[in-house]
Amino acid sequence: MGTALIGETQDPRPTGRLNATKWKHEHLRWIVIGAILIFAVAVMFNSLVHGASAKSVTVTDGGKTVNYRTWSSHVSDFLTEQGIHIGPFDQISLSPAAPLDKSAHIAIERAKQITIQADGVQQVKYTTDRTIGEALKDLNIRVDGNDRVIPPRDEPIREGVKVQIVRVDIEKIETEHPIAFTVVKQKDDSLEAGKEKVVKTGSEGLLVKTMERVFEDGKLVREEMLDEVVAKPAVQQIVSVGGKKPVPVTLAKQLKSGSVQENASLKINGKAINVKHKLTNVTLTAYSAGPASTGKKEGDPGYGITFSGTKVMEGRTIAVDPDVIPMGWWVYIEGVGFRRAEDTGSAVNGKKIDIYYDSESHAERFGLKKGYTVYVIGPVKPTAD
Repeated sequence: MGTALIGETQDPRPTGRLNATKWKHEHLRWIVIGAILIFAVAVMFNSLVHGASAKSVTVTDGGKTVNYRTWSSHVSDFLTEQGIHIGPFDQISLSPAAPLDKSAHIAIERAKQITIQADGVQQVKYTTDRTIGEALKDLNIRVDGNDRVIPPRDEPIREGVKVQIVRVDIEKIETEHPIAFTVVKQKDDSLEAGKEKVVKTGSEGLLVKTMERVFEDGKLVREEMLDEVVAKPAVQQIVSVGGKKPVPVTLAKQLKSGSVQENASLKINGKAINVKHKLTNVTLTAYSAGPASTGKKEGDPGYGITFSGTKVMEGRTIAVDPDVIPMGWWVYIEGVGFRRAEDTGSAVNGKKIDIYYDSESHAERFGLKKGYTVYVIGPVKPTAD
């Protein structure tokens, strides 16, 4: 019997399956490689497409310039992409809604804060202007021609600068001032001494002054005289002063008329005193050394010096008419006492005596007294003996 060969009798199909599996593995590798190549080509194509659409944007922000590359289509998208914030008062050269060109230039002006003090009110504003003057104009802040701006209007704006507007008002006013007239006295020998007569009446003049007043925020800071004009000159007043001396009433005439008694007698404290004359119905007045009586002040030449050259003394000095009572003679005035004739006066005529007092007010209150009796004694004052 023969033996069968095992190898010859086996099924050949397993060999076919192995070939199919091998074929699949080889093709799958090529499929993967192809897919990778396709993806790479797609990526490269997409990069080329995007590279071709990229934009170059130049941004000048607050004076600093930076270049950017972007694929954004609008300005707002680009600003968001780059984190560039635009404030409510900032100014941008392109509208955020505008499309972005391939080589766009965006200029951004950053607003600065400015504090303005004017008319008693303080307000905070924002501006992109370069100078204070430009900002005030654009913000509609009124500045008149005379107003002062601190800092000056041509000063560059700094962040947070404080601006003060001082309101300056200038006014010109005219004021009227009277000009006093002068009095010119002229001697007139036809007029009795001691008398005056107005020959020509004087009148006041008028001076017009132009003043300039400067107010800052309502407060007067300067006042200046610009001009003064004599609108009406003053007119002198001319007065005639009497130079004619009155005819003196001599003692002889008085003795003859009986108004003076000769060789009269006087008793004081029971003692008889010889007198030369007795004057009745004598008028008394009073004076002092001051300006109200003499027109002189202390320190003026001749102040307090009498006509006879003596120094005035209360309780001693009287002014008399030398034709009635001789200079240097003593008299006794009833109710007053002993006095000495040392002075004269233009208004002391006849039986009139001016009594000296140190107090000017007392002399004024003394007034005029009539009906006195005066005894004219002589050059020697009686002694107590």
